[in-house]
Amino acid sequence: MAPALGWLPRPLDPVRSIKAKLSVALGLSGGVGLLIFWWSLDFMRVELSWFAIAVALGLVTLQVAAHGATVPLREMTDAAQAMAHGDYTRRVRATSRDEVGELARAFNQMAADLAAADRQRRELIANVSHELRTPITALRGLLENIVDGVSEAEPETMQTALTQTERLGRLVTELLDLSRLDAGVVPLTRTPIDVRAFLDDVVREATVNADGAGHDVRFVVSAPAISIEGDRERLHQVFANLLDNAARHSPPGGTVTVRAERHHAHLLVAVADQGEGIPQADRDRVFERFTRGERATDGGTGLGLAIARWVVQLHRGTIAVVDPPSPGPASGAAVQVRSRPGCLIHVTLPLPPASFPTS
Repeated sequence: MAPALGWLPRPLDPVRSIKAKLSVALGLSGGVGLLIFWWSLDFMRVELSWFAIAVALGLVTLQVAAHGATVPLREMTDAAQAMAHGDYTRRVRATSRDEVGELARAFNQMAADLAAADRQRRELIANVSHELRTPITALRGLLENIVDGVSEAEPETMQTALTQTERLGRLVTELLDLSRLDAGVVPLTRTPIDVRAFLDDVVREATVNADGAGHDVRFVVSAPAISIEGDRERLHQVFANLLDNAARHSPPGGTVTVRAERHHAHLLVAVADQGEGIPQADRDRVFERFTRGERATDGGTGLGLAIARWVVQLHRGTIAVVDPPSPGPASGAAVQVRSRPGCLIHVTLPLPPASFPTS
């Protein structure tokens, strides 16, 4: 309805105060009504002084009444100007129940969101700077020693430099992936995926990577003959990251288990290791950016699980750290391995409707 009335004249647009607009509008309407009432009752004998007093009192009343309606607007103006200079702490008192009150509440919510976004931006810059400084410092030290003749360019030294370079490349790649996900410019190419063959490929690649990194772990995979629809490359990134984390945190000779099973209209994939596990208080935070808990020296970037959560959510699924099952009875060396709490991560992905049982 509002666009259809856009042709109507706006005689009060030059007035720069909404309070003055309300006063003029109500004063004119009241004055017109009073004149008509005066004329209809033949009140021409009334003294003009009384009429002036009535008009003055009416204008004062309108000013007082309009003041309360315009205060939130003035506060929002001041807060917006403060936000333009980086101050996101200003809030507007939102006690009114009219449209101005709704606007004030929406403004406060926007200010809180902007403050959170600014805080995350500052934390991101600080974390990225820290993550980049560590491998760059190590590389610089190695290269300076080689240039100064302190050390030779031996294979072990160059392997250390290569490891730091790979860490830098992995960090840059994950930052680019995360920025694309944040911007929503990562379209999903959904294709049918055979779960058993898919997990076999992921485990095969994880085995090669673990052997190359010197992790003495064994992978065990079990999956039903079922298919899902999703972006194969992105889902491969999710489970490759989960298996890499599990291999790095498992003890020598440990086992990483990947189990997939159907749960009603969802596929549940459980990835379990035999490491120290994740404390209950940190299980939600591990999916935040640059959150690595006590694993600051394991070579991870703290972005892999954040990207994994984004990808799983894009597939309308869930990912979470859950309590591992109670260890069963064992004997010998197996007892030492199974006595560890371990980490268990559940990933659920929706199944296509065509795979639902017909009953």
